[in-house]
Amino acid sequence: MRAALIRKILFFLVILAIVVPVLFPFLWMLTSSFKTQVDIVAWPPRLVFSPTLQNYERVFREQNFLKYFTNSSIIGISAVSLSLLMGLPAAYSIARYKQKRLSMFILIARLMPGISFLMPWYIIFSRLKLMDSYIALILSHMLITLPIIVWIMSSYFETIPIEMEESAMVDGATRQRAFLSVVLPIAGPGIVTSVTLAFIFSWNNFMFSQVLSMERTRTLPIAIYNFVSYAEVDWGAVMAAAVAIMAPAIILTMIFQKYVVKGLTMGAVKG
Repeated sequence: MRAALIRKILFFLVILAIVVPVLFPFLWMLTSSFKTQVDIVAWPPRLVFSPTLQNYERVFREQNFLKYFTNSSIIGISAVSLSLLMGLPAAYSIARYKQKRLSMFILIARLMPGISFLMPWYIIFSRLKLMDSYIALILSHMLITLPIIVWIMSSYFETIPIEMEESAMVDGATRQRAFLSVVLPIAGPGIVTSVTLAFIFSWNNFMFSQVLSMERTRTLPIAIYNFVSYAEVDWGAVMAAAVAIMAPAIILTMIFQKYVVKGLTMGAVKG
């Protein structure tokens, strides 16, 4: 009895040691978004304070936050949709025809720092007069979303028995029909996982928008940067903007949490 109690206590201590470092920055950011500048920079930190909504008012009034939100939504949804259209057939081909070299090439493209693509993108889009356009940002964000979708889905398609497709093809379906009618419905959790992760990475991307966009197509992460000046940093507004930017990603993850977990563990084979 005592040994079981000790194991339970140790288990909770380990969980606490893992959770606290992860949640502490987020909780600090959340509480700071309701503090004044004086309370934020106070030392020692003030755990008891009078909450205020002035930071959120400045974010939504002084910065065109809804416009940035719309831009991020258009760019993120478009980039993920185009990446799905291209990435699902590519991932299926990699899985079924064992194209490991192509898979590694796509992974390398994902691992390369985004800044290495900025100069070529800038030259190309400026020559084509596409700077500050949705096309430029959507194509640049596909460098993020497409490899994620291909990498996750190629591993997922490998878990689906090929006999299911062969059975459909014996009944007269083409390989394309078997892919659309048999494979994709089974791969639903994997698709939800890849879409969720790809959209979050696109949503949070700062660098491409900072270089390739101007006032018309700037995205949400720029809203935070606008509160940083040479003279000072408006920490309250920065924290409020960060919370507002993170909220859609957190909500999306919570809604599809079950599918994301199932997709990442590759447990979608149905008998």
